Amino acid sequence: MEHRVSLSGRTALVTGGGGPLGRAFALALAAEGARVILTGRGEQALKESAEQVGCDARTAVCDVSDPDSVRRLALELADEDVSLLVNNAGVAGPVRPLVDIEPDEWDDVFAVNVRGVYLMSRAFLPRMIAAGRGDVVNVASVSGKRPLLHRTPYTASKMALLGLTRTLAGEVGPRGVAVNSLSPGPVRGPRMDRNFRLTAELTGCTVEEAERDFASRAALGRLVEEDEVARALVAMLAMPGLCGADIDLSAGMVAPA
Repeated sequence: MEHRVSLSGRTALVTGGGGPLGRAFALALAAEGARVILTGRGEQALKESAEQVGCDARTAVCDVSDPDSVRRLALELADEDVSLLVNNAGVAGPVRPLVDIEPDEWDDVFAVNVRGVYLMSRAFLPRMIAAGRGDVVNVASVSGKRPLLHRTPYTASKMALLGLTRTLAGEVGPRGVAVNSLSPGPVRGPRMDRNFRLTAELTGCTVEEAERDFASRAALGRLVEEDEVARALVAMLAMPGLCGADIDLSAGMVAPA
């Protein structure tokens, strides 16, 4: 018999909710009974995600890198009992050698990928701690655990996120809140299409060759799919003893190529 995870009665807040992966997370959580709130910078994209999720999905515009925006979001959602925070918002950043990357480009990546997780956790953890229960899942990346040439800001930000996850788990775990990270490998979709195109421009290969070369580094020889990552999130929530852990879903792309 297939085991089903019941998230009935829980409210999940998903950042980056207007993007493909955020939408996949929302669909998977709603299918398990959670009430889903989608937040992100693009109002129209959020509405489109909410329409697909259906049920009573709620949307709220927020820039997770901006303290004032996050503060307004927390006030707007003061009537919601958010017991599950999925820190999914992230930016890919430039695809160039480090010496060709400008300081503001570097800062932009860290502002969303690390500062955003800090600000959202800071805003929504107190209520979970007071209730003595909750889950925070930070969407990291296999790129935080292996070299990825010409992507230093992204890789460094995801490695920082792994450290943030483990330390925060130690702080709030004793208060009943589990903090974990989910590290997808390359997920098929618009972001990877962009990266393959930029890699092709940088190296002189074709886009198809860039994708084929990248996928060949995985043990399974392929990219992972959005719904696979979403199912992994649900599976993590079915493991009550999981805290301070990082779950790798990369088709075997952990070891350096």
